Amino acid sequence: MRRSSLFVLCLALLCCVSMQLRAADAPPWVDAAKAVHSRFSGRKGSFAQFGDSITITKAYWSPLQWQRKNMDGDTQKAFDNVKAYMQKDCWDWKGDKFGNDGGKTIAWADEHIDQWLKDLNPETALIMFGTNDLNQVPIDQYEAKLRDVIQKCQKNGTIVILSTIPPKHGMLEKAKQYAGVDRKIAREMKLPLIDFFDEILKRRPTDWDGADPKLKQAGKEYDSDTLLGGDGVHPSYPTKYQGDYSEEGLKHCGYGLRTYLTLRMYDRVIESVLK
Repeated sequence: MRRSSLFVLCLALLCCVSMQLRAADAPPWVDAAKAVHSRFSGRKGSFAQFGDSITITKAYWSPLQWQRKNMDGDTQKAFDNVKAYMQKDCWDWKGDKFGNDGGKTIAWADEHIDQWLKDLNPETALIMFGTNDLNQVPIDQYEAKLRDVIQKCQKNGTIVILSTIPPKHGMLEKAKQYAGVDRKIAREMKLPLIDFFDEILKRRPTDWDGADPKLKQAGKEYDSDTLLGGDGVHPSYPTKYQGDYSEEGLKHCGYGLRTYLTLRMYDRVIESVLK
């Protein structure tokens, strides 16, 4: 065999092995998401966010299009990728007709998901309900309705990114249980998961709660420098750290952290599945 032919053969074998190794390292949701996406017939790059007040607020996701400071190289690449791929109008898909509104639960989503899928037909949808469910929807119903919403999305060909809720003042253990349901569903249904609950506690294990009297952040609400705002319900959005994606910024701005986690996961879905 000529040397050039041998070189080509070796190169092909190396490429084959490299592809197999990448496939082996891929998370289990990749193949499942590809199967879902094979049924999709809508607009490429459409990205919906279904949720409650923690989603409808323009402190989340929308500001990323114009305010970005201290991004590391990988995060900047993720932003460039998302910006190039996502439909521009999806930065501002805010309001009940886009599947997000204050005070809502998974029961509301279950009632309206068919209409959202018909009107929006998103290629990808991030789902995060649960904060209001803690007081309104028993955990078994929460799980059943969340599964139903996800299944309807998948039947439509919409890839679901699931997110856990943030911890809540005075309800840490209960919020942990609902977050556990999200993790269980993501594992069983092979979904990409953003573990917002865990990321908050990992960064601020003892002082995440702006409503904790010892931290003296109560009444500041969004301007608290803890990851949960001074109202004990919503993530923080302090002026000093808005749009700051340094590690310091991600430790002090709850909505910045959620936006960062969404960006990194959506980028992974684009790279692993949609491209």
